[in-house]
Amino acid sequence: MHTVRQGPAIGLVVQIALLALLTVTVGLSTWGWLAGLAYGVVLCALLNRGMAGARVRVLSPADRVTLGRAILVGGVTALAVHSLDRPAPIVPMVALTAVALALDAVDGYTARRTGTSSALGARFDMEVDSFLVLVLCLVVAPSAGPWVLVIGAMRYLFVAASWVLPWMRGSLPPRYWRKVVAAAQGVLLTVAMAQVLGSVLTLVVLLVSLGLLVESFGRDVRWLWTTRRVHPAAIGVQSGPAERAVRPGLPERAELPAHTARPERTGRLERPGYTGRPAAGRGTLVAGPRGARAAHERPAGAAARDRVVRV
Repeated sequence: MHTVRQGPAIGLVVQIALLALLTVTVGLSTWGWLAGLAYGVVLCALLNRGMAGARVRVLSPADRVTLGRAILVGGVTALAVHSLDRPAPIVPMVALTAVALALDAVDGYTARRTGTSSALGARFDMEVDSFLVLVLCLVVAPSAGPWVLVIGAMRYLFVAASWVLPWMRGSLPPRYWRKVVAAAQGVLLTVAMAQVLGSVLTLVVLLVSLGLLVESFGRDVRWLWTTRRVHPAAIGVQSGPAERAVRPGLPERAELPAHTARPERTGRLERPGYTGRPAAGRGTLVAGPRGARAAHERPAGAAARDRVVRV
């Protein structure tokens, strides 16, 4: 059983304090309290587990910023459940969401400035943003229609599909447009939740949000399908960021560079469903008389490169 680390424990305490503040200012209902408390407990447990798996005892400065964003998302979650049977407190929900979205750029900047980019931080950042998008969809759905839930569920549907379709578990090349789409989701959904536009314009905003996601996910699915035969898994070798896939038909020892990316967080998601992971091994894979095999070791001290993968 993992020891509860200081960072997650402090996060749970701050989450409870935020719920108490919302109770005093907004009048948070019992169901809202329970939802916010359950979110905080799950957040603490998962973060503690992730830190244990990464052998991290103390959160980095960037991860602390991400934890702050996660706590704000917990407040939005509590208010969303609170508003299921009563009018939604739009002002505090928009305020909490706006601060959480603004901090999305701060954690990436902090990670780069302090040199503390990590796979754990990238995964943590991605999960927080994905869940925020889902919660915002739950808030907007009663007025815009249940179809809006597709926006929030799309990343999770992609993950579920990868459980059934092995070819969807491959790595993806980094793509800047993916970051743009991910950043746009929170902004567009917050505008829709704020109800500052008429019903027609709000519908247009939501359709644009859905269209961007469909295009981005669709392009990635198409890439995974067309490259499924050249992925390292297709030749029976466990893939890793430092490995190279051998394309059938190339001359002996010919190598095809794998799609890799540095583990730096940009403050934005690659997009919901994708994140960086630490290197699983060293060296490259080359084609030889006996098939794929490990080649030379990387130089000592070389920085491990992360790849963009489906999570």
